[in-house]
Amino acid sequence: MIDRIVALALTAWLLSVGAVLGHALEPGFLSLKQLSDTSWQVVMRKPDVQGRPMDIAATLPVTCKAPFSPVPVYDGSAWISSWVADCAAPIVGDTITIDGLVAQRTDVLARVEYRDGRFDTIRLTPDAPSFVLTAAPTAWGVLSNYLALGFEHILEGWDHLLFVFALLLLIRDTWRLIGAITAFTIAHSITLGLAALGYVSLPGPPVEAIIALSIVFLAIEVLKRDPKAPRLSERAPWVVSFGFGLLHGMGFAGALTEIGLPATDIPLALLGFNLGVELGQISFVIAVIAVLAVLRRVVTQFVQTGDTLSAQAFALTTYAVGGVATFWLVERISGF
Repeated sequence: MIDRIVALALTAWLLSVGAVLGHALEPGFLSLKQLSDTSWQVVMRKPDVQGRPMDIAATLPVTCKAPFSPVPVYDGSAWISSWVADCAAPIVGDTITIDGLVAQRTDVLARVEYRDGRFDTIRLTPDAPSFVLTAAPTAWGVLSNYLALGFEHILEGWDHLLFVFALLLLIRDTWRLIGAITAFTIAHSITLGLAALGYVSLPGPPVEAIIALSIVFLAIEVLKRDPKAPRLSERAPWVVSFGFGLLHGMGFAGALTEIGLPATDIPLALLGFNLGVELGQISFVIAVIAVLAVLRRVVTQFVQTGDTLSAQAFALTTYAVGGVATFWLVERISGF
């Protein structure tokens, strides 16, 4: 009984993932490119909400001419505003705000490009809708910013997390699990670096589809699991996780390409982003293990049965994982 309750709780959570993603709003984007000491090229990208631009606007300091976003134009996927802000004085040290963001359920990524080629990246949220324009991002600022971006990206990347979750279902041996996750980490770190530096390039949509396929593959491997005849994915899970990790790294690189890398601090930004991804991944694994332990302990107080997931419970959870991944696969292929 306890196994079924735990499995049903996991299944409900997994099935909700598809619904959450189906209603998730895309992030907004703000670009500030310095043209002179007092002049900036501004581009604001607003997500589309039922055929209308999201009710947000970039506001520059009042010393600038045209400090507000002009009327946006729809480009087929989002609403774009572009203008040049001429300011009476340098605006370094002043505050840039995304008005209306506090009432939204999404974020805005701000990218500031300076005349000397340096640039800074800031993530704005409903809780923190503004930032102070700095004179120059420090090394620690670059590292911490990209670490935070990597951490947030992996925790918002449900497909990557679901792959790791499927590994947790498949591999029962602790050391093999550690080896598989380590191989996955090494693999996606390699392709993340190579792709971000421009040495490797693959189209985004097929990569995203194969990432979904990798989860379907692991779900099938879990369902076909036979303790008397271990499959390759169980005997040498690091081989499977390394191969698919190379593709997941391309997915991470796609997100990093959208963010951009600072021309003068590329190694530091790559290190920060990758560390953030790893910290997020480790946090997820610890959280899943902790939740499972708590669920078992809580339910056991009411139902005195075994404390391991039954074959039926594993099947139920695995079908949920495979079902969500299959939905993503079909959706992504249809979007080619």
